[in-house]
Amino acid sequence: MRFPAQTVFQIKRMAYSVPTQNFVAISDVHPNLARPSIIGMVIGKTDAKGFPDRKNIGSERYTFSFTVRDSPSYFINVHSWGREDYIKSLSESFRVGDCVIIENPLVQTKEAEKEEKFNATTPSCYKLLLSENHSVVKICPHYEVDTKLLSLLNLPVKNPQDFYSLADIAANGQSLEGRIINILAAVKSVGEPKYFTTSDRRKGHRCEVRLYDETESSFAMICWDNESIQLAQSWMPRETVIFASDVRINFDKFRNCMVATVLSKSIITTNPDTPEAINLHNFIRESAEMLDLDDEMGDHFRDSINVQAIVDVYTVEQLKMKPLQNEGKSEPFYGIIFAYISMLNIDNETTKIIRNRCSKCHYVVNEGTNSCSFCSSFVSSSDATLLFASFDVRVDLTDHTGTLHSCNLSDTVAEEALGCTVQEFQTLTEAQKTALKWHLLLERSKIYFKVIISPNARTRLRVSLLSCKLADPVEASQNLPGKDLPCPASEQLEGV
Repeated sequence: MRFPAQTVFQIKRMAYSVPTQNFVAISDVHPNLARPSIIGMVIGKTDAKGFPDRKNIGSERYTFSFTVRDSPSYFINVHSWGREDYIKSLSESFRVGDCVIIENPLVQTKEAEKEEKFNATTPSCYKLLLSENHSVVKICPHYEVDTKLLSLLNLPVKNPQDFYSLADIAANGQSLEGRIINILAAVKSVGEPKYFTTSDRRKGHRCEVRLYDETESSFAMICWDNESIQLAQSWMPRETVIFASDVRINFDKFRNCMVATVLSKSIITTNPDTPEAINLHNFIRESAEMLDLDDEMGDHFRDSINVQAIVDVYTVEQLKMKPLQNEGKSEPFYGIIFAYISMLNIDNETTKIIRNRCSKCHYVVNEGTNSCSFCSSFVSSSDATLLFASFDVRVDLTDHTGTLHSCNLSDTVAEEALGCTVQEFQTLTEAQKTALKWHLLLERSKIYFKVIISPNARTRLRVSLLSCKLADPVEASQNLPGKDLPCPASEQLEGV
């Protein structure tokens, strides 16, 4: 593999006039070019990784790749191998969204079937190779980049109509297992990066992004590499729309639902300039108030968690400290608490604990308009197939460290805790409802929960119960050493 002789490799961040150079269009690139220069926007990029050097046993070489685009129709993959210092320095010099000039790369025919398994699928028949000794990469300031190039950042690399809605993914379920697909969705939340060490002592990280669209209110997309995590951190929840091309769909046993994973071949377009994305932007603006209500109601309908995978035990005091420890973080967390229900207004006619939901999307139906806020369906109270009644109960939880107010106990979790369905509850007399309440108030429960830190909530915590069952006394005492207290005194019981 020979490169034309040139100056030693450089990374340059230049303040020059871009049009003064003659660039080769990616559509015109071929192996016989002498010292070509290509300019384009970086639309995808992988992390720098090491691998054993077969020529020097015991040492490592490093590699990374990125994808450059110079027109709506053409983009190309760029690869580089070399010493650790060289590769890491080059990789860290630019990000997705930057404009780069590549001088004197080697143009080589690509092996599409082999290479595009792990790299972005491109329309070019070639790939570019960078040499440490002969190639130059220059990073252009955004204010000097032609607007035609900048606009490429908002064009998906796939047909903008070729995507799955989130409801389509949910409906297809495990038939999509392992499939590579495209997704158009809005960003609901971006979690903080989580860092970990594997059993073979390799360091890793992950970031969970929650997506939504007109059909589903919550869907998880997982980023495992530094480049996609950094890109995700720039997204604005409930403002940003993304077109994620070539993401993998898998069944998540913990969540008991399908999730998307960003791959090394994935290209994510932020705020795409397409009619479909514009329609989704309009939906975001119109549904902002509705999403706030849905968050308050809990999203367990669309987020079925395998509670057996939850093992962390908390006290009320520890949960109350979470907003201070996780300032600015919106990613939900899960846990177990051994506590008493100390407020349960199920025998008070002034407290509404049953709401109608849309059968199509499970959102609360507006009682004034008989319409669903989410899917815009008109729901007739005379047609039982269009809606269903669901519990929506607010409870307080008390343990030996304090009380959590206004936690959400709803739908099937409430039915399980109360021991009756909505329809059965509606047939109870007031005396029977009061007896049921006192039965629950006097018992310690093992409660699985989901918490979202929210500045808008009165306690800065939105707590949704995922399971609420009577606790085994031995298990409760083991998880509360020295704190196996009797039932809270009557003054601790509120709303009775």
